[in-house]
Amino acid sequence: MITVEQKKLILEGATTWFEEVIVKNHIENTQKLANPKELNINPFLVSYLAQFAYGEVTAQTLARALIVPRIMSTSINTSFGQNMQQFMTDVLGPVFGSMIPGLDIEFTDAVDGRKKFCQVKLGPNTINKDDVTTIHQHFDASKRLAKQNSLVVGLEDFVVGIGYGTTSEISGHYKRLRDDYHYALYVGQEFWYRLTGDTTFYADLIWAMASAANNAESQKIIEETITELASSKTIQGILEGRF
Repeated sequence: MITVEQKKLILEGATTWFEEVIVKNHIENTQKLANPKELNINPFLVSYLAQFAYGEVTAQTLARALIVPRIMSTSINTSFGQNMQQFMTDVLGPVFGSMIPGLDIEFTDAVDGRKKFCQVKLGPNTINKDDVTTIHQHFDASKRLAKQNSLVVGLEDFVVGIGYGTTSEISGHYKRLRDDYHYALYVGQEFWYRLTGDTTFYADLIWAMASAANNAESQKIIEETITELASSKTIQGILEGRF
């Protein structure tokens, strides 16, 4: 279990990591939206959305209707999902990137004290049917490799760690891994507890990452991007019926 001081340092590191990896990219991708060429603009739909959301069709509301949904889109989830393993190995001291092909991290389970070999997934609905087979094949190959090297590794030592959510929210594909192949699923709060031994770490980590946005001047950047797009010839063309 991590100490109070270790937890403090980890959470500070989490905020810094989120600023440098996630927030930085999010800002850069937001600023790109000032260029109409970065947007797939449907003049019928965007005019409707501007009226629906903001009560009028102006250059500013058109730009806002184009930019805001993209800022909040699934791309930020994808970005974090792709970088979550990096975050764990960079910031969490007791977590190590796995040298075994097909596995993501290795860690000592804070509950049972056993070394766990883990596939990391972002949320409770982030795998498909083919992923079930792939994950099982990776685990099965790792078990054979361990046996060849006379290592004592049990089925319970191969786990799927899901970054957020609850067990009640997991998809049928995750349930197949659990019920058909008997792999343990560590979901949300339990996953972070197994990694750190701290029952409140999950909630504290959420707030630490949220605080990264406080230093980003994100609202100012969003408004500047909206204003720049609103002044573009494309937006003026939509208003004048020339787009």
